Amino acid sequence: MLKTAHAQTPSAPLDLVIFGGAGDLSVRKLLPALYMAHLHNNLPASTRIHALGRQPWDREVFLGFVQEKVTPFIAAAAREGDTWQRFLDRLNYVCLDATQSADYQALGQALQNGSDRVYYLATAPTLFTEICAHLASADLIDATSRVVLEKPLGHDLASAQAINDEVGRYFQESQIFRIDHYLGKETVQNLMVLRFGNTIFEPLWRSPYIKSVQITVAESVGVGSRAGFYDGTGALRDMVQNHLLQLLCIVAMEPPVSLDPDAVRDEKLKVLRSLRPMTVADVARDTVRGQYGAGASNGESAIGYLKEDNVPGDSGTETFVALRAHINNWRWANVPIFLRTGKRMAERRSEIVIEFADLPYRLFTDSPRQSVNRLMIRLQPEEHVQLQMMAKEPGSGMRLRPVNLNLDLESAFTERRAEAYERLLMDVIKGRLTHFMRRDELEAAWTWVDPILEGWAQLNEKPKTYTAGSWGPAASSALMAREDSAWVEEA
Repeated sequence: MLKTAHAQTPSAPLDLVIFGGAGDLSVRKLLPALYMAHLHNNLPASTRIHALGRQPWDREVFLGFVQEKVTPFIAAAAREGDTWQRFLDRLNYVCLDATQSADYQALGQALQNGSDRVYYLATAPTLFTEICAHLASADLIDATSRVVLEKPLGHDLASAQAINDEVGRYFQESQIFRIDHYLGKETVQNLMVLRFGNTIFEPLWRSPYIKSVQITVAESVGVGSRAGFYDGTGALRDMVQNHLLQLLCIVAMEPPVSLDPDAVRDEKLKVLRSLRPMTVADVARDTVRGQYGAGASNGESAIGYLKEDNVPGDSGTETFVALRAHINNWRWANVPIFLRTGKRMAERRSEIVIEFADLPYRLFTDSPRQSVNRLMIRLQPEEHVQLQMMAKEPGSGMRLRPVNLNLDLESAFTERRAEAYERLLMDVIKGRLTHFMRRDELEAAWTWVDPILEGWAQLNEKPKTYTAGSWGPAASSALMAREDSAWVEEA
């Protein structure tokens, strides 16, 4: 039986250990998030943050690195006074090669006696099992320890199961936090309240009242410094298997019996297990793979993927995926679910669009288009919820025009809105598992994704080239058109 961690405020000293402490994720996200938690007095007073890396630095050199590299990701106004210095006082650096068991003795000496320990593995997933084994050999794991695993967890179902098996030798399921930062976004968590804290949508949140669902996670940047990693991964593994499927789970899940972590994750698991498996014929018809070519992005010229550093000139890795999925249950019968993600897209945008069904009869014939109601949930770059309804245009006649009712969370609440990583790191510290993936969730997602990867391998087709700065290959629009739908920017 899976054990559930209960939320608690640690009374013992806390050691937060970041493997890959000088890496990109630590610099851009983790250390800034921890500083904001420190600034707002949300870290336990005795917290120490240990950054681990192979660089032969001492603590002073590391602090200089933090001053140079981390401060650009923190607003200058937030670093006024002595708060920044008090945060630096919490930091420590340990030179450690994660593959060398002898190096873990230095880590053990740096930790506080009797402390609760959080190990954040901001490394390549290939190191997860080795790190856990070395922590256990050095006697650095106990019942209060927690481990945070970054995505992607595995390359396919078999590798994910192998990682879970090995990590599970040293940590109980209630100690393992598989992080997906999208689940820490304020608007994603508000989606739970939108669905289950209001009566207005529940009667309509089903077939036949919903015509389709769109989930888009678009990035305007290219692969950049991640090219070496990305070329062996691709957009399906990097984004769909985790971020997009987790968003789909929250959209499609049934109401949980409580907010207990396992109650919520039980319902998400049901969604993943209800996804209709894809055959090779389904993959050929219902998926689109793309790869960006040269173009313009963010107002500047952009090279194609095959010209990026560390990308083979004949690479067949996809940087764009669009697909149509179906959920085999009563609530979502015959409702197409469209998932889309890509790099070098027209703009940075993450959103969920619920398109409600067409009216059964067109009464307002003066209007040149069919009336459309949409619920649009924007996750980034700004966060908002809009309900698109039809209204009469001013003047004579009965011409309709779409207008938006805005749920403006920023003006409605004066409280500070923490960033996703800050919110999730506080959940880890307090032992709250609700917004982290359970093992069976992760493996159910891979179970659905693996046949798509296998189908692509059998079809052996190159990704379709799309221009950098566009919305992807034209085939993704055709995918929607077959269901008499369109991506929201094309509607």
